[in-house]
Amino acid sequence: QVQLVESGGGLVQAGGSLRLSCAASGRTFSSYAMGWFRQAPGKEREFVAAIGWSGRTTYNRDSVKGRFTISRDNAKNTVYLQMNSLKPEDTAVYYCATKYGSSSSLVYEYDYWGQGTQVTVSS
Repeated sequence: QVQLVESGGGLVQAGGSLRLSCAASGRTFSSYAMGWFRQAPGKEREFVAAIGWSGRTTYNRDSVKGRFTISRDNAKNTVYLQMNSLKPEDTAVYYCATKYGSSSSLVYEYDYWGQGTQVTVSS
C-alpha cells in the first residue's frame, strides 16, 4: 500500500514563502517520478511541478517558474516544493503524487495521491 502524506501548508501573505513536504512509503521511492499538483475551489486540478526518479530532471508550469522549486531526498523518501514570492492566485490545495517511469504533467498518469495540504496566500 502506497502512502503519500503532505505537510507544510498554511496561511501566508503575498510575497512570502512556504516549503511543502511529501513523505512517501510503500514503494521503492527512488524508482518513481513525483509530481506536485494543485486545485483551487471550482477549478480543475492542475500541474505545478515534477521531478524524475534521480532528481536530475525537473520542470514546472510557466506561472511558477523562477518562484517554485521541486526537489527530492531519496534517502528520506521525501519530495519538497519550495514556494517563494507567493501570490494570491497560488491559493489552492496542493497534492503530491507518484508514478512509475518518467515524470509527467498529466494528472491521469499518476497512480497514487496524497490527501492534500491547504495553501492560502492573502493579499
